[in-house]
Amino acid sequence: MVVVPRWIQLVVLPLALLALYALARAADTVVLIFLIASVIALILNPVVKRLERPLGSRGVRLPRGVAVAAVYVGFVLVLIGAGALLANPVVEQVQALQRDVPGLIDSANASLADAQQWLDDQGIDVEVKAQGETALETLQRNVLTQSGDLVDFGQDLLTRLVETGFGLILVVVISIYMLLYAERIGSMVRSVMPQGDGTPEDDYALGTQKAVFSYVRGQALFSLIMGASAGFAMWVLGRTGVFPDGDDYALFFGIFFGIMELVPYIGPVLGATPPVLVALFDDPLTAVWVTITFVALQQLEGHVVAPQVFGHSLRINPLLVIFALLVGGELYGILGALVALPLAAVGRETVVYLRRHLELEPWPRRGEPFL
Repeated sequence: MVVVPRWIQLVVLPLALLALYALARAADTVVLIFLIASVIALILNPVVKRLERPLGSRGVRLPRGVAVAAVYVGFVLVLIGAGALLANPVVEQVQALQRDVPGLIDSANASLADAQQWLDDQGIDVEVKAQGETALETLQRNVLTQSGDLVDFGQDLLTRLVETGFGLILVVVISIYMLLYAERIGSMVRSVMPQGDGTPEDDYALGTQKAVFSYVRGQALFSLIMGASAGFAMWVLGRTGVFPDGDDYALFFGIFFGIMELVPYIGPVLGATPPVLVALFDDPLTAVWVTITFVALQQLEGHVVAPQVFGHSLRINPLLVIFALLVGGELYGILGALVALPLAAVGRETVVYLRRHLELEPWPRRGEPFL
């Protein structure tokens, strides 16, 4: 057990926290890139270590560099395989949606015309559809009127895409180096942290790795459950006739909703946007039912699925989860929120480990001498 003196508690710890915050604000993108690379390395390192185990009775081991390369190649092959399996049904549904767009637009035009007629009959001077324009033309006119310079927007978007691509390359390269030198990094971390008892259960480096891997496993399960639930709900609405197009595009809607669940805050809203828009083109009342369905799914997500999944994987109080998401989003936006929870898992593991191996020197009670 290591005893932390009072002067360190009073001076060094607060200054260290302020220095970390200042570094995060000053370095900005650099810190974010290293944080993302660290999270990726922590996720993949267990797989690399498994590949390094002796093969067969002769005990032949893969070199670490080969194991790292195999993990990245395998990851790419898994993505390609999953894309190949889902490509045909998803593409068919997307193509069907494209074929149905003219009919959806005609339905939207009719709905807008009826709404405009009702407003005119009531003497309400509000224009929802200009004469001689289709629904898309009206939407385009409004968007162009309220938007800024589209050329500047396009240039800014191109710049951001280039920066994102460069940052992605850096993340991959840094994560590869972290995996190659994982043993040295682990030894350095162990030398800084208080000494454990030597068992894997009391190893700080292994504990943080397991915490991040557990979070990723929970997030993947969470997205799978919510995506399947959304697709099934759309299929049910389609079969019952409430949302006829829901049956046709259930697979696409479900996959898109599951992927969007990876995005904090706005993910569920983005995931619900395509089916709500399609339903709105068909009939406003249908859009209401689809919206109610997704609101119910989000309630199920927040009160049942998320607590059960993340409660076991993160083992963090929900208030701390919300706090971590808010801090990550405030510092680095959406990407900061994405890495906030795995870093919160690392933070929890750090606190638990330090509580086992550190003891704060007690402060004198009232009336007792300070020294």
